[in-house]
Amino acid sequence: MENIAKRTRDPDWLAAAGAVLTAASVALLAYAAHGSEGEAQARLQTAAVFGFGHGVAIAALAPWSRRRLARLALCALLAGVLLFSGSLVLNVFARGTTVLAPFGGGLLIGAWLLWAVDAVRR
Repeated sequence: MENIAKRTRDPDWLAAAGAVLTAASVALLAYAAHGSEGEAQARLQTAAVFGFGHGVAIAALAPWSRRRLARLALCALLAGVLLFSGSLVLNVFARGTTVLAPFGGGLLIGAWLLWAVDAVRR
């Protein structure tokens, strides 16, 4: 159990998660451009743009997330983009609801504000 707790404090997993999110977003953009159209294409492109931007941010900011508040902010960014973008993707591929998208978007806003608070405290 101690080993798992130590690993979650290490920002490397956040950098890796950001990189994987960015790669998945590039693939999603390619699919949106070549395999969808109309409203589905718009939703997939929106999901991919949010995933790409936040994935790059998480990967780039992870080395500065050694402090608890910064790490919490990046974890919230990851959760927010997964809820927001994931909701849009599930809507297209599984006819799921987008009910979690606003919560994910709100989490993204809050996470960026949390990052700002940590930056000021630094």
